[in-house]
Amino acid sequence: MNWIQETGTGPEQDWYFNTRTGEVERGRRSRGVDLLGPYPDEETARRALEIARERTAAADRADTEWNDPE
Repeated sequence: MNWIQETGTGPEQDWYFNTRTGEVERGRRSRGVDLLGPYPDEETARRALEIARERTAAADRADTEWNDPE
């Protein structure tokens, strides 16, 4: 079973945040390089920058713990 069958969505139904325009989009209408996502709904896509900051902070913490485990 592929991803589209499992979720019932796909590139044309999912939500994206456009980093160039600051707008939320339904479906892949813009260049992929400008998009964050996909997200399951519009509200989550609106939080894309916040989610990215949280994930970056978590990755930074994991790197610090990996490099200095004590």
